[in-house]
Amino acid sequence: MTQKFTYRKAYLDDLKTIIAMLVEDNLGQAREEFGNELNVAYLDAFKKIDSDPNQYLMVVENGSEIVATCHLTIMPSLTFIGSTRLQIEAVRVLEKYRGQKIGQWMIKAAIDYGKSLGATIVQLTTNKKRLEAKRFYELLGFEASHEGMKLYLK
Repeated sequence: MTQKFTYRKAYLDDLKTIIAMLVEDNLGQAREEFGNELNVAYLDAFKKIDSDPNQYLMVVENGSEIVATCHLTIMPSLTFIGSTRLQIEAVRVLEKYRGQKIGQWMIKAAIDYGKSLGATIVQLTTNKKRLEAKRFYELLGFEASHEGMKLYLK
């Protein structure tokens, strides 16, 4: 079977599929919730993302099936002589499709998207517990150049 991947901006109707991908691993299961009814917070977040021109919630399709997703943010910056950065987050490939180079294809498409908007730096974060993800990004040329930090506000 030949795979022909395409990407597009996510629609509200895709939200349940995207959230299902976020809960497919141990980290996602501990911090996300998925059921017949989506938490309204997901709907509110989708509306904010969708209405912001610097945000692009990407879905990758193989035919008509959504097989992967990532969230892209274009960030103008004063550093690096007024550079524009592309932030890649929430990278997920459906578990049954992992190992088929879909993630590699998606990251290349994300980088091309960023370049088309003037990005000269691409950055992402990955949880330190995701050792396979770190190896994946390193194989694509990413370097662990900074130490990320978070402060969760309640």
